[in-house]
Amino acid sequence: MDLQLAVEKNSLLGEEFLTWLWFKSEENNGIFEARDGSSFGLYFGQKIAVQAGEGEAKEKAVCSSKVLSELKEARLGLRRGKKVIEAAVMLEQDKDSWEMQIKAENFAISGLKTPKVEMKLEEGDNPDARFFEKMYLVEKSLNFLDSVYEQFLRVRLSPDWSEEVKKIKTWLEKE
Repeated sequence: MDLQLAVEKNSLLGEEFLTWLWFKSEENNGIFEARDGSSFGLYFGQKIAVQAGEGEAKEKAVCSSKVLSELKEARLGLRRGKKVIEAAVMLEQDKDSWEMQIKAENFAISGLKTPKVEMKLEEGDNPDARFFEKMYLVEKSLNFLDSVYEQFLRVRLSPDWSEEVKKIKTWLEKE
């Protein structure tokens, strides 16, 4: 497969995923189920980038707000055919929370902030424990994302996708 075609297809799937994820996070009040059956929260943050067009005719809008419901320009862009190309996402489970940016183009995650890891060592503590705790928290956030992506693919690759697109369009029309 041509590399450019592969990038375009990946981008399209990423754009659909982020749009679907925004829709589902609002539809489900941010509650999702992880592979292990536990619940976690996934909420869109205060920054979303949408884009339409190709080449020099690209139109991009980066919308940010302290209140997610006020990202009206991003929703308006989606109504006009733009696609979500990047979004700030927050994950929560119990008292822990993570923040990150996700890019649709290549599913890249940036700016990952995990819950704080206690840096003070007590006598007899393993000096590597902090590192392992941090890696555990990174892996946990990636497992949450894998769970929602798997849910997306189940719907996207099923005959129910056209019905899901209708629901997304109805969601976009709400103010």
